[in-house]
Amino acid sequence: MSSRPEGLMHVPLPLTPLTRKDFTSDQDVRWCPGCGDYAVLAAFQGLLPELGIARENLAVISGIGCSSRFPYYVDSYGMHSIHGRAPAIATGLATARPDLSVWVVTGDGDALSIGGNHLVHALRRNVNITVLLFNNRIYGLTKGQYSPTSQPGLVTKSTPFGSVDAPLNPVSLALGAEATFVARSLDSNRAHLTGVLRAAAAHRGAALVEIYQNCPIFNDGPFDGFKGASESAIWLTDGQPITFADGRYGIVQGRRGLEIAEVSEAGLDAVLVHDSSIDDPTRAFALSRLTDSAGLTQAPFGVFRDVSRPAYDDLVRDQIAGAREGSRGLQAVLAGHDTWTV
Repeated sequence: MSSRPEGLMHVPLPLTPLTRKDFTSDQDVRWCPGCGDYAVLAAFQGLLPELGIARENLAVISGIGCSSRFPYYVDSYGMHSIHGRAPAIATGLATARPDLSVWVVTGDGDALSIGGNHLVHALRRNVNITVLLFNNRIYGLTKGQYSPTSQPGLVTKSTPFGSVDAPLNPVSLALGAEATFVARSLDSNRAHLTGVLRAAAAHRGAALVEIYQNCPIFNDGPFDGFKGASESAIWLTDGQPITFADGRYGIVQGRRGLEIAEVSEAGLDAVLVHDSSIDDPTRAFALSRLTDSAGLTQAPFGVFRDVSRPAYDDLVRDQIAGAREGSRGLQAVLAGHDTWTV
């Protein structure tokens, strides 16, 4: 157990090795043909045996939306809860059960609209949960209204003349809430997505992974520019210069913040080397602004931030244990100064 990642150190190992089939439920998967959710589910189920999590020690909590059908398809404990409240339910579960690996599966509408408050506070508290935020920039389950991440000008059933909202950047939001692990991946890149999920699972504390996910029915193709041999995807790798487009462009520190520059002109030495372990989230936040939702054509993918801080649920359990001892016990509280007789 001691050799396992910190994020899983309290989760018991299964009695026998498990396979992907062990985490596949008997429910028919009901998403639209071509939906990116299929790819995320396959990556998740394929990773779980590697993590060494017993099915009875895995809990998948979701809210409402297409992505929130996830618990039905994973053979483990789980809950299809109410709109936006999955982080709150997961917080209670993680605090009460340190032996569980708790995952939240949510969408851009579920997490960032009605659920925004719950998400922010779960992240800032550093609850030991892993949040998978599927971002297709649309409300899919309710048939195509614009969402908090929809692009300006997007014509939908609720914005027939085009959306005039400024889109919310989930990675920027998570970093602003001081989440200790923040990453982004893409549904169509199985290898990268699996690697990011593996890193998120190993992290102890609040981890958020934004997953660009295609909705072929109501918002088809917003992320096509990042697939395959894309020159718009900026892949973040710790210890490596942040370059893209076959190394022709790089991220440099400009007078007014991070900028994109031609490496041949700026020089490779001027290109920033990625380091997700920097405690100050300033640079990670600046990287998150180099994204297509800010009106640019590029977007970074990978781990933006991965730092260590005590997890909320660990602190609560330590506090409860201390309160049961000596002068800090329940009787001491009842006999204290803040009491009165009715």
